[in-house]
Amino acid sequence: MKRNGILNSHISKLLSDLGHTDQIAIADAGLPVPDGVVKIDLALKFGTPSFSEVLDVIAEDMVIEKVIIASEIHEGNPQTFAYLKEKFAAEIIDDSQNHEHFKALTRQVKAVIRTGESTPYANCILQSGVHFG
Repeated sequence: MKRNGILNSHISKLLSDLGHTDQIAIADAGLPVPDGVVKIDLALKFGTPSFSEVLDVIAEDMVIEKVIIASEIHEGNPQTFAYLKEKFAAEIIDDSQNHEHFKALTRQVKAVIRTGESTPYANCILQSGVHFG
């Protein structure tokens, strides 16, 4: 048994298999998962686990070079947008996509990790960086 880190074997393997520029999505309970994309469903009930709980754990273990979010988050969920701004450097946050285009981008991700989050636009695509040095 692992002593620490991510215990979910699917997420642990997913992160270990990522290469530079590969992408995963962290999603609220309502984001549709495209056919053919792996879904790792962590949702237990509405709100559990939250988007931020899952993202905090993933960010501890993943080199992230870009965070893609839907532009609607500014008005539709300012609390989550503030959390993302605090969590990540502003230059890696790409908020230029509308929600429909964001959903189309999820067709290209390696997996969608579904949370129990029940607030609007609490979704992001994380692009993997590299950790050399």
